[in-house]
Amino acid sequence: MSEAGDNGVKTPDPEETEAKSSVKGSSTVTPPETTITDAEDAEAAKEAKRQAAAEARAARAAAKAAAEAEAAPAEPKPPSPNQPRLELAAGLLKEAIGESALEEAYINELNGDVPSLIVKPEHIQAAAALFMRHESLGCNYLRNISGVDYETHMEVVYHLVNLATKHDYVLKVRLDREAPAVHSVTPLWATANWNEREIFDLLGVQFIGHPDLRRIMMSDDWVGHPLRKDYKPLDSEV
Repeated sequence: MSEAGDNGVKTPDPEETEAKSSVKGSSTVTPPETTITDAEDAEAAKEAKRQAAAEARAARAAAKAAAEAEAAPAEPKPPSPNQPRLELAAGLLKEAIGESALEEAYINELNGDVPSLIVKPEHIQAAAALFMRHESLGCNYLRNISGVDYETHMEVVYHLVNLATKHDYVLKVRLDREAPAVHSVTPLWATANWNEREIFDLLGVQFIGHPDLRRIMMSDDWVGHPLRKDYKPLDSEV
């Protein structure tokens, strides 16, 4: 505490002076608590928004799943109008030749819903005769025969037509690719003659019993069969 001297002037108290100097010279600054609090609040608000968005997405997904579960199942696709003809043909073939003669029967939806039957190669003549002569089938016209190399096997496809009813059918046989051979149907349909020669020429399929099986497009001395997937021409420019 300051004391007055003889002349009436107060003398500073050394302790008081030291305390004031200490306070005045201090450089310590209290951090602005409000700034830290505002940043934390902003981050908390962002997190809350993210959480709310995630919950909303989950709720929408759950609602969609529930709606799909409650929705009525899709109606089964109606059978092809040609299904009865397929079943009739398959039944007649099994009855006439045997159950084992038929490998598969189906409706080819990509080709006009045509009834299609795959028979074992050894039964092709009997199957073709059945389709030609049976009054319920009456396929008196062979539109075409085509051949396909599937790399795992060869396939010969017979396109049959009943000219009176305009009904068509397809018979198929699957052949061993290394030695493809099947009996000729030329005795039944004369139109098979050139079709079988073309398949022989381009794919190498042997048609047993054909009356004149020789090349029809390539020269007789041609090496190989150009439509086989493994065909390698001797002349790269051809």
